[in-house]
Amino acid sequence: MLGAGVWSIVISPVAGAQRAHPVKPVVVQPGPPGAPSKTLPSDTTGTLPPQSSADIQFMQGMILHHAQAIEMTDMIRSHTSNKSVRLLGERISRSQTNEIDFMTRWLAARGQAVPKPMSTMPGMDMSQPAVALMPGMLTPAQMGALQKATGAEFDHLFLTGMIQHHNGALTMVKDLFETAGAGQDAELFNFATDADNTQRVEIKIMQNMLENETNEVKR
Repeated sequence: MLGAGVWSIVISPVAGAQRAHPVKPVVVQPGPPGAPSKTLPSDTTGTLPPQSSADIQFMQGMILHHAQAIEMTDMIRSHTSNKSVRLLGERISRSQTNEIDFMTRWLAARGQAVPKPMSTMPGMDMSQPAVALMPGMLTPAQMGALQKATGAEFDHLFLTGMIQHHNGALTMVKDLFETAGAGQDAELFNFATDADNTQRVEIKIMQNMLENETNEVKR
Protein backbone atom coordinates (compact mmCIF):
# COMPACT_ATOMS: atom_id res chain seq x y z
CA MET A 1 0.00 0.00 0.00
CA LEU A 2 2.89 2.33 0.82
CA GLY A 3 4.44 1.73 -2.60
CA ALA A 4 1.26 2.63 -4.35
CA GLY A 5 0.91 5.87 -2.39
CA VAL A 6 4.47 6.96 -3.17
CA TRP A 7 3.97 6.23 -6.84
CA SER A 8 0.87 8.42 -7.05
CA ILE A 9 2.71 11.33 -5.41
CA VAL A 10 5.60 11.07 -7.91
CA ILE A 11 3.57 11.21 -11.08
CA SER A 12 0.85 13.68 -10.08
CA PRO A 13 3.00 16.85 -10.50
CA VAL A 14 3.84 15.83 -14.08
CA ALA A 15 0.24 15.21 -14.93
CA GLY A 16 -0.72 18.51 -13.36
CA ALA A 17 1.92 20.35 -15.39
CA GLN A 18 0.62 18.80 -18.57
CA ARG A 19 -2.91 19.94 -17.75
CA ALA A 20 -1.70 23.42 -16.88
CA HIS A 21 0.36 23.81 -20.07
CA PRO A 22 -1.33 21.81 -22.82
CA VAL A 23 0.50 21.49 -26.13
CA LYS A 24 -1.15 23.68 -28.77
CA PRO A 25 -1.86 21.87 -32.04
CA VAL A 26 -0.15 23.00 -35.21
CA VAL A 27 -2.52 23.45 -38.15
CA VAL A 28 -0.83 23.32 -41.56
CA GLN A 29 -2.59 24.11 -44.83
CA PRO A 30 -0.82 22.52 -47.85
CA GLY A 31 -0.13 24.85 -50.74
CA PRO A 32 -0.71 24.07 -54.42
CA PRO A 33 2.10 22.37 -56.44
CA GLY A 34 5.27 24.41 -56.14
CA ALA A 35 3.91 26.67 -53.40
CA PRO A 36 4.81 26.49 -49.67
CA SER A 37 2.41 25.34 -46.97
CA LYS A 38 0.87 27.78 -44.50
CA THR A 39 0.77 27.50 -40.71
CA LEU A 40 -2.67 28.55 -39.49
CA PRO A 41 -3.72 29.76 -36.01
CA SER A 42 -4.04 26.95 -33.45
CA ASP A 43 -7.73 27.70 -32.92
CA THR A 44 -8.51 27.01 -36.61
CA THR A 45 -11.38 24.55 -36.91
CA GLY A 46 -11.81 22.16 -39.79
CA THR A 47 -14.86 22.52 -41.99
CA LEU A 48 -15.86 20.74 -45.15
CA PRO A 49 -15.28 23.00 -48.15
CA PRO A 50 -18.29 23.91 -50.25
CA GLN A 51 -18.67 21.90 -53.42
CA SER A 52 -17.01 23.78 -56.25
CA SER A 53 -18.31 23.58 -59.80
CA ALA A 54 -14.69 23.94 -60.94
CA ASP A 55 -13.81 20.74 -59.06
CA ILE A 56 -16.60 18.85 -60.80
CA GLN A 57 -15.68 20.19 -64.23
CA PHE A 58 -12.02 19.37 -63.63
CA MET A 59 -12.76 15.74 -62.77
CA GLN A 60 -15.20 15.30 -65.65
CA GLY A 61 -12.80 16.90 -68.11
CA MET A 62 -9.82 14.90 -66.85
CA ILE A 63 -11.71 11.64 -67.41
CA LEU A 64 -12.10 12.55 -71.08
CA HIS A 65 -8.48 13.72 -71.18
CA HIS A 66 -7.16 10.47 -69.72
CA ALA A 67 -9.38 8.41 -72.02
CA GLN A 68 -7.61 9.79 -75.09
CA ALA A 69 -4.19 9.01 -73.60
CA ILE A 70 -5.31 5.40 -73.12
CA GLU A 71 -6.63 5.37 -76.69
CA MET A 72 -3.16 6.45 -77.84
CA THR A 73 -1.38 3.78 -75.81
CA ASP A 74 -3.72 1.12 -77.19
CA MET A 75 -2.15 1.67 -80.63
CA ILE A 76 1.37 0.87 -79.46
CA ARG A 77 1.30 -2.93 -79.62
CA SER A 78 0.23 -3.01 -83.28
CA HIS A 79 2.22 0.01 -84.46
CA THR A 80 5.75 -0.33 -83.04
CA SER A 81 8.17 -2.87 -81.63
CA ASN A 82 10.16 -0.22 -79.75
CA LYS A 83 10.60 -1.69 -76.26
CA SER A 84 11.03 1.69 -74.55
CA VAL A 85 7.84 3.07 -76.09
CA ARG A 86 5.96 -0.09 -75.16
CA LEU A 87 7.09 0.08 -71.53
CA LEU A 88 6.19 3.76 -71.34
CA GLY A 89 2.78 3.08 -72.88
CA GLU A 90 2.06 0.36 -70.31
CA ARG A 91 3.01 2.75 -67.50
CA ILE A 92 0.77 5.53 -68.81
CA SER A 93 -2.14 3.22 -69.55
CA ARG A 94 -2.03 1.58 -66.12
CA SER A 95 -1.73 4.81 -64.13
CA GLN A 96 -4.38 6.69 -66.08
CA THR A 97 -6.82 3.77 -65.99
CA ASN A 98 -6.48 3.71 -62.21
CA GLU A 99 -6.99 7.48 -62.08
CA ILE A 100 -10.14 7.26 -64.21
CA ASP A 101 -11.50 4.70 -61.73
CA PHE A 102 -10.77 7.10 -58.86
CA MET A 103 -12.34 10.08 -60.62
CA THR A 104 -15.41 8.02 -61.48
CA ARG A 105 -15.87 7.03 -57.82
CA TRP A 106 -15.25 10.63 -56.68
CA LEU A 107 -17.95 12.01 -58.98
CA ALA A 108 -20.44 9.24 -58.22
CA ALA A 109 -20.02 9.75 -54.45
CA ARG A 110 -21.06 13.37 -54.94
CA GLY A 111 -24.00 12.58 -57.17
CA GLN A 112 -22.33 14.07 -60.23
CA ALA A 113 -22.51 12.83 -63.81
CA VAL A 114 -19.68 10.64 -65.04
CA PRO A 115 -18.87 11.39 -68.70
CA LYS A 116 -18.63 8.53 -71.16
CA PRO A 117 -15.39 8.84 -73.11
CA MET A 118 -15.84 8.86 -76.89
CA SER A 119 -13.18 8.18 -79.48
CA THR A 120 -11.48 11.20 -81.02
CA MET A 121 -10.38 9.16 -84.02
CA PRO A 122 -11.75 10.59 -87.29
CA GLY A 123 -14.75 8.74 -88.62
CA MET A 124 -15.52 6.96 -85.33
CA ASP A 125 -18.63 7.35 -83.17
CA MET A 126 -20.16 9.78 -85.65
CA SER A 127 -23.60 9.44 -84.05
CA GLN A 128 -22.35 11.46 -81.09
CA PRO A 129 -21.73 15.23 -81.00
CA ALA A 130 -18.15 16.36 -81.47
CA VAL A 131 -15.92 15.75 -78.46
CA ALA A 132 -14.92 18.99 -76.74
CA LEU A 133 -11.13 18.86 -76.59
CA MET A 134 -9.51 19.60 -73.26
CA PRO A 135 -6.14 21.44 -73.21
CA GLY A 136 -3.43 19.45 -74.96
CA MET A 137 -5.72 16.80 -76.41
CA LEU A 138 -4.85 15.67 -79.94
CA THR A 139 -7.19 16.71 -82.73
CA PRO A 140 -8.90 14.07 -84.89
CA ALA A 141 -6.33 14.87 -87.60
CA GLN A 142 -3.44 14.20 -85.20
CA MET A 143 -5.06 10.99 -83.99
CA GLY A 144 -5.57 9.92 -87.59
CA ALA A 145 -1.91 10.53 -88.42
CA LEU A 146 -0.88 8.50 -85.37
CA GLN A 147 -3.18 5.66 -86.41
CA LYS A 148 -1.62 5.51 -89.89
CA ALA A 149 2.01 5.65 -88.72
CA THR A 150 4.21 2.67 -87.91
CA GLY A 151 7.70 2.06 -86.57
CA ALA A 152 9.95 5.06 -85.98
CA GLU A 153 7.38 7.47 -87.41
CA PHE A 154 4.79 6.23 -84.92
CA ASP A 155 7.29 6.47 -82.05
CA HIS A 156 8.01 10.11 -82.88
CA LEU A 157 4.35 11.08 -83.28
CA PHE A 158 3.40 9.22 -80.12
CA LEU A 159 6.08 10.88 -77.98
CA THR A 160 5.49 14.39 -79.29
CA GLY A 161 1.72 13.90 -79.06
CA MET A 162 1.85 12.56 -75.51
CA ILE A 163 4.10 15.42 -74.38
CA GLN A 164 1.51 17.82 -75.81
CA HIS A 165 -1.19 15.80 -74.05
CA HIS A 166 0.60 15.79 -70.68
CA ASN A 167 1.32 19.52 -70.87
CA GLY A 168 -2.41 20.04 -71.35
CA ALA A 169 -3.08 18.12 -68.13
CA LEU A 170 -0.61 20.37 -66.29
CA THR A 171 -2.53 23.37 -67.59
CA MET A 172 -5.79 21.88 -66.29
CA VAL A 173 -4.28 21.39 -62.81
CA LYS A 174 -2.86 24.92 -62.83
CA ASP A 175 -6.21 26.40 -63.86
CA LEU A 176 -7.95 24.42 -61.11
CA PHE A 177 -5.71 25.72 -58.32
CA GLU A 178 -5.91 29.26 -59.64
CA THR A 179 -9.72 29.21 -59.48
CA ALA A 180 -11.09 30.79 -56.31
CA GLY A 181 -12.64 28.20 -54.01
CA ALA A 182 -11.49 25.24 -56.10
CA GLY A 183 -9.10 22.45 -55.17
CA GLN A 184 -9.98 22.52 -51.46
CA ASP A 185 -11.36 18.98 -51.33
CA ALA A 186 -8.60 16.85 -49.75
CA GLU A 187 -9.02 13.86 -52.08
CA LEU A 188 -9.09 16.05 -55.17
CA PHE A 189 -6.11 18.09 -53.97
CA ASN A 190 -4.02 14.96 -53.44
CA PHE A 191 -5.11 13.49 -56.76
CA ALA A 192 -4.38 16.64 -58.77
CA THR A 193 -1.00 17.12 -57.07
CA ASP A 194 0.02 13.50 -57.69
CA ALA A 195 -1.16 13.66 -61.32
CA ASP A 196 0.84 16.86 -61.82
CA ASN A 197 4.00 15.28 -60.39
CA THR A 198 3.59 12.05 -62.36
CA GLN A 199 3.06 13.74 -65.68
CA ARG A 200 6.02 16.06 -65.18
CA VAL A 201 8.23 13.00 -64.66
CA GLU A 202 6.80 11.30 -67.74
CA ILE A 203 7.31 14.44 -69.86
CA LYS A 204 10.98 14.41 -68.88
CA ILE A 205 11.25 10.72 -69.80
CA MET A 206 9.68 11.34 -73.21
CA GLN A 207 11.88 14.36 -73.88
CA ASN A 208 14.93 12.20 -73.19
CA MET A 209 13.59 9.50 -75.52
CA LEU A 210 13.15 12.07 -78.31
CA GLU A 211 16.67 13.39 -77.69
CA ASN A 212 18.07 9.86 -77.97
CA GLU A 213 16.04 9.38 -81.15
CA THR A 214 17.60 12.52 -82.65
CA ASN A 215 21.11 11.39 -81.68
CA GLU A 216 20.54 8.02 -83.34
CA VAL A 217 19.52 9.72 -86.59
CA LYS A 218 22.68 11.88 -86.58
CA ARG A 219 25.00 8.89 -86.25
